[in-house]
Amino acid sequence: MLLVGTETSDDAAVYKISEELAVIQTVDFFTPVTDDPYLFGQIAAANALSDVYAMGGEPKLALNLAAFPNCLNTEILGEILKGGADKVMEAGAVLAGGHTISDNEPKYGLCVTGFVHPKKMWKNCGAEPGDLLVLTKPLGSGVLSTAEKGGIIREAEHLEAVKTMTTLNKYAAELAKEFQVHCCTDITGFGLAGHAMEMAKGSKKTFVIYAEKLPVLSGAREYAEMGLIPAGAYRNREFLEKDMESRISGWREDLLFDPQTSGGLLLAIPTEDAAGLMGRLSGLELPSAVVGEVTEEKGKFLIFV
Repeated sequence: MLLVGTETSDDAAVYKISEELAVIQTVDFFTPVTDDPYLFGQIAAANALSDVYAMGGEPKLALNLAAFPNCLNTEILGEILKGGADKVMEAGAVLAGGHTISDNEPKYGLCVTGFVHPKKMWKNCGAEPGDLLVLTKPLGSGVLSTAEKGGIIREAEHLEAVKTMTTLNKYAAELAKEFQVHCCTDITGFGLAGHAMEMAKGSKKTFVIYAEKLPVLSGAREYAEMGLIPAGAYRNREFLEKDMESRISGWREDLLFDPQTSGGLLLAIPTEDAAGLMGRLSGLELPSAVVGEVTEEKGKFLIFV
């Protein structure tokens, strides 16, 4: 029986096998976000695996998806696949082959199968008034990737962005399972605003986002103020405008729409669980923050303050 399909634009499909077991199925791949093939493989794999964690599940099996130009050295493809394989191994899953085609531009990702108990899975809907919104990774990877393509990113900023994008959401998800989670998603190409909108609409609630509370990667503010905003951020803003209200402007607003690669989890949890979860997340290397709250629907699904 299909438990989760396309109804709320959730992160993955979920199919119930028995009263104790459901299968999570997802697929994701994209073009390089860094010139280092090994790091690209790690980032793309972490991004694909993240959908399983966003459903409260555990990855079990992965298949490679790759496109590669004939004119490039196949050693580059080998490094991409090695990066992906290392992340799958870190996730505790098994990599069992895949499929590669010839294409003009490299692309890489995974098809991932995970397991979850049917009564313990997370969806991207179900937030309740009074819930707090917790974000488990800093924003700004899209802006920093744009700065890298422009050749102006500083080494320390690049390393911080890579660390963020290659970190599995496994660790934050494992800690969140100790608490009550009403709904969850991971932040990727639609940016924090886009994925929060999906949660708010699915829950039929309003999400109030505190712009000053957002964790941000080093350099993201500077580059955003320089105008190094990815084209996807403008598309995200245009798509969301009719359903949101913004009381802020400038670089913080830009980062709300910034397309993320292998971003963090956004969780809606009861207020009484927030302090405990934040205390547990503080032990991780990446900054987490309470970035908003859930209220009754007020005519707009998102309000930025």
